[in-house]
Amino acid sequence: MPKLVYDFAEGNKEMLELLGGKGANLAEMTNLGLPVPPGFTITAEACRAYLATGSVPPELADEIDHHVDALQQRMGKKLGQADDPLLVSVRSGAAVSMPGMMETVLNVGLNDDSVNGLAHQSGNPRFAWDAYRRLVQMFGKTVLDMDGDIFEDAIEAAKAAKGTRNDLDLDADDLKALVDTFKKAVHDATGREFPQDPRTQMDLAIEAVFRSWNADRAVLYRRQERIPTDLGTAVNICSMVFGNLGMDSGTGVAFTRDPATGQSGVYGDYLQNAQGEDVVAGIRNTVPLADLEQLDKTSYDDLMAIMAKLEGHYRDLCDIEFTVERGKLWMLQTRVGKRTAAAAFRIATSLVDEGVIDTDEALKRVKGAQLAQLMFPRFDADADKERITKAIGASPGAATGKVVFTSAGAVEAAEKGEKVILVRRETNPDDLHGMIAAQGILTSRGGKTSHAAVVARGMGKTCVCGAEELDVNVAQGLIKVNGTVIEAGQTISIDGTTGEVFKGEVPVVPSPVVQYFEGSLAPDAGDELVASVHRLITHADEVRRLGVRTNADTADDAARARRFGAAGIGLCRTEHMFLGERRESVERLILADNDAEREAALAELEPLQRDDFLELLAAMDGLPVTIRLIDPPLHEFLPSMEELAVKVALARERGQEPGHDAALLTAVERLHEENPMLGLRGVRLGLVIPGLFAMQVRAIASAAVELKRQGKDPRPEIMIPLVGAVQELHLARDEVEAVLAEVGVEWSIPIGTMIELPRAAVIADQIAEAADFFSFGTNDLTQTTWGFSRDDVEGAFFSRYLEKGIFAVSPFESIDREGVGALVRTGAERGRATKPDLKLGICGEHGGDPDSIQFFHEVGLDYVSCSPFRIPVARLEAGRSALD
Repeated sequence: MPKLVYDFAEGNKEMLELLGGKGANLAEMTNLGLPVPPGFTITAEACRAYLATGSVPPELADEIDHHVDALQQRMGKKLGQADDPLLVSVRSGAAVSMPGMMETVLNVGLNDDSVNGLAHQSGNPRFAWDAYRRLVQMFGKTVLDMDGDIFEDAIEAAKAAKGTRNDLDLDADDLKALVDTFKKAVHDATGREFPQDPRTQMDLAIEAVFRSWNADRAVLYRRQERIPTDLGTAVNICSMVFGNLGMDSGTGVAFTRDPATGQSGVYGDYLQNAQGEDVVAGIRNTVPLADLEQLDKTSYDDLMAIMAKLEGHYRDLCDIEFTVERGKLWMLQTRVGKRTAAAAFRIATSLVDEGVIDTDEALKRVKGAQLAQLMFPRFDADADKERITKAIGASPGAATGKVVFTSAGAVEAAEKGEKVILVRRETNPDDLHGMIAAQGILTSRGGKTSHAAVVARGMGKTCVCGAEELDVNVAQGLIKVNGTVIEAGQTISIDGTTGEVFKGEVPVVPSPVVQYFEGSLAPDAGDELVASVHRLITHADEVRRLGVRTNADTADDAARARRFGAAGIGLCRTEHMFLGERRESVERLILADNDAEREAALAELEPLQRDDFLELLAAMDGLPVTIRLIDPPLHEFLPSMEELAVKVALARERGQEPGHDAALLTAVERLHEENPMLGLRGVRLGLVIPGLFAMQVRAIASAAVELKRQGKDPRPEIMIPLVGAVQELHLARDEVEAVLAEVGVEWSIPIGTMIELPRAAVIADQIAEAADFFSFGTNDLTQTTWGFSRDDVEGAFFSRYLEKGIFAVSPFESIDREGVGALVRTGAERGRATKPDLKLGICGEHGGDPDSIQFFHEVGLDYVSCSPFRIPVARLEAGRSALD
């Protein structure tokens, strides 16, 4: 077993996976000479061993003993020392920030004896008993799994007896009585006394932190943020410094730039006479960080200098936690801070302008998912709206929904398809499932560094915090604000940029970023965010190797995709052209009893198809348009068998002749398949129904020839779907080439296939003999590889698979690299082994997924194809992939 414990001075910021983000950055600050309380870190490797076996590694105890001894010698005091005790915090710290999702225990080392020594040494009995009650409270909830409301209710009762609503009004005697109440609650709930031995407290707290890696909220957060499940968490043991020693002490959180907008300045929150949990929990409203200059100028100046040093060292926005103990500044944590999507783009380009990073690095620091957030609509500034309050815009966005007061209520409403705003006094980690389900979050307490704000920013969720005028009454299910009463179920709208809260639904307008991509807002029009997006998307286009096409079936979609930067169409689904009024012609084709009737039906459809392709190819003039010949089973164009059977039965019951309906029912019954996804569809349709593919190819060819006559440059590509054997493709290709020659096409039109069956991927070297290109249809390839029918399984059991960790994310949302991805890689390698210049693309929904785009770049595809709205995301991610 490798070394399991590191002193802060032994690590550095590069050791994230071993020491976790918190431990690695505490080590980095220690080595920078910043004022960090001494301590040590237990590695994530120890956590992984604990989670695998259910017990701590046997050698861990000796290593902890060694580091505790060294810490006691350095501090000149011991854990549990009656006259002057050493107290430590036990805090989680994973490699990837998971704010509030795991556990922390402060003031470990206090007991019935040492609390009196702390009171004497500090000269502040109130502080000592406050520290003790915090330890028992956190220990009971975190380590002993007690209901936190037991402690909160006792505090509220103590304040009520005192006639106050403020914790600070409780004196030493009140807090001493609370400790007795808390300890009795521990005994009542667990059947044992609160542990008095400091080392027992520490060991139990360490194990609790290890266990918290698999707490429900931590699992849910990792799933939401796609964080690997096997990382584990490090544990940081840090000597305590106290911000609750009086009004010359305090605690705060600072950012080197505004995490909401990216602007430079002094941003953060400070709370006098408090410990760090008071700030992030949002249970007491803070003051702006700038106020610290008046409260304690020395500490403020020291903090500003340290913030500048850290930003320069990390070359990025830094998130900092600090404590002031009787005028002395201590650094408790730093990390590259979470930020909103807008801030990410602004900060990246600002750092380029400042000469801190280059444009390649700036591009790597923004993500496609963030760009997608910036494309969401915003509230219409000119619309009539009733503002009820204004607070702190903690996470930008425009969110409208019905008011709910509990996380369970948010989830329940969202499952019914309702949009909701989760309204709370403050959120805590247990609210995560409700925060995910809601459109936005509104709290009456807390600031930009509260739990609600930090988590919302990380998820890209709209959030307004610190609305002090809101009287949130959960029991009665209503909000009172400035004379207005809003009940649960009523609609409100919140603006996470301005902090405004409106009654009712406010209309939205397109975001300026969408206006930029549409071409109606110039990048130099004065919008800083648009200018940043323009710079980085332009650079992405310069460095990317992957082309980006669109999935589009209409000229309107094609034109929009072209404005958004599409380099062609990667998938036109021709079956969508057979819907609506054209169903009658399709019905005649299906009901045809002989060649003449079938040819007549096809003759009706051909000019309609030709007009479709005229518009589509004209909209994409000069760019490739990959047209997939009809793919789904024909019965999908007919009414449902159940509905027809009822109509026919009712007609006969009334003595009427069902006629056409009876004929349709016969056709539907004839075409019915137990598993149509694997039935008569794709290339099989073209081979079994004479003239079907020929009609479509003739329409494509004649449209292209007509556009050529007009002086345009149509570039159709014909794709044969669902090929599983090279013989199928040879036969289909022969028919396509014959039709092209018949129409008089005098230039080469590429003919390829969609790889959507595992067999096709495995024999891609054979299929490449008859193909000019492959397009991987990863939607069906995922279905056929996993044996899933998407329509059936997603609603049936996918949620359970996600909960149990079988999926980190749905394989239909992000490519399954090990399974489906391996087939894509195999198909690409084997296809190019036969034909080195074979063009390779992907046209499944994965073509717009940032993680999947990274994979497609790795395996050497030529382009991805996605929906028009996701084209900017794909362009950005393709550029980032080239740099990574």
